Amino acid sequence: MDRLMTHTLSASTPVVLPGTPALLSRGGWMTVALALLVACVVVPAMNLAVPPGHPLHLDDYWVSLLGKFCCYALCALAMDLIWGFTGILSLGHGLYFALGGYVMGMYLMRQIGTDGQYRSSLPDFMVFLDWKTLPWHWALSDSFIATLALVLLVPGAVAFVFGFFAFRSRIQGVYFSIITQAMTYAAMLLFFRNETGFGGNNGFTDFKRLLGQTITTPGMRMVLFVLSALTLMGAYVGLRWLTRAKFGRVLSAVRDAESRLMFCGYSPLPYKLAAWVLSALLCGVAGALYVPQVGIINPSEMSVANSIEIAVWAAVGGRGTLAGPIAGAFAVNGAKSWLTQVAPEFWLYVLGALFVAVTLFMPDGIAGLVRRLRRSRQGGKGVQDNQEAA
Repeated sequence: MDRLMTHTLSASTPVVLPGTPALLSRGGWMTVALALLVACVVVPAMNLAVPPGHPLHLDDYWVSLLGKFCCYALCALAMDLIWGFTGILSLGHGLYFALGGYVMGMYLMRQIGTDGQYRSSLPDFMVFLDWKTLPWHWALSDSFIATLALVLLVPGAVAFVFGFFAFRSRIQGVYFSIITQAMTYAAMLLFFRNETGFGGNNGFTDFKRLLGQTITTPGMRMVLFVLSALTLMGAYVGLRWLTRAKFGRVLSAVRDAESRLMFCGYSPLPYKLAAWVLSALLCGVAGALYVPQVGIINPSEMSVANSIEIAVWAAVGGRGTLAGPIAGAFAVNGAKSWLTQVAPEFWLYVLGALFVAVTLFMPDGIAGLVRRLRRSRQGGKGVQDNQEAA
């Protein structure tokens, strides 16, 4: 009788599923608000309102550098989504970054008009190669709306085709990483060829206008920086929401035990493919924001080293944390900017040593280190409170 009553009670008790965690903690929202304040108020005021020569003036060089770092951090977020949450290491995300940059570069080249060296409506490199008309893939390059669409469509389409066949074939681990690296290298060799219509090894440069406005003015430089910062913060909040939803939990299951997930009735293919395409879209947007700020795009952006650097940013910051890769991108590129001026010949050795050191001694990266320090402080405070109570 008792056994029957126990069974009846247990059967009638509803199963309580874990709720969706908060999007951000109070401290997290305060950090986002502070970042918004710095990007939209402090930096513009220090650059545009404070006169040059004043101790608080922020030079145009630093504005461009911070804008570049925001674009790099967006790539690190994309890498964290596919590597930190899904467990897929890509060594080819530099391709999607470069594709977005080339799409924007084509529009900027058309904006030059007849102000080029040869006073032709064609880009200078086409005149030099004795081309008479634009190639077919330049057809929509004079439309800003079409350019915005292609910044998403081109990297997204390439990522979808590659990801569909790779994931359907169940290619995993180091084999997948090698294939992504080979694909990026092949694309780099293709873009180096003059007959492809992408400027060969020189790429696109000497940009003059964006939406009819001079691209090198302090005001335009500040607009591009603010757009890059807002895009980065929007992507961070959006990915926080996505990774805490059911989609994110399935991605974590793919990373931790894909065979068990399949046993539970889930097909990993659409989840892996969606995460892969989304990460490619983020890299494409980052490349499109990057090119107007640096003033050049060439095939070297597709180099294997650039794609590896994106993985290093995520590893140094801390995979699976979102905030960590942002910090890693700023920290590593800040060190790179300083070291390439002081001792440029040692930078690649330092980068390799940093990656090995983080892998061996700080597998959770900067985010894990901060988390451990916070726990140790809280633990020490708890012990002190117990001693005072005793």
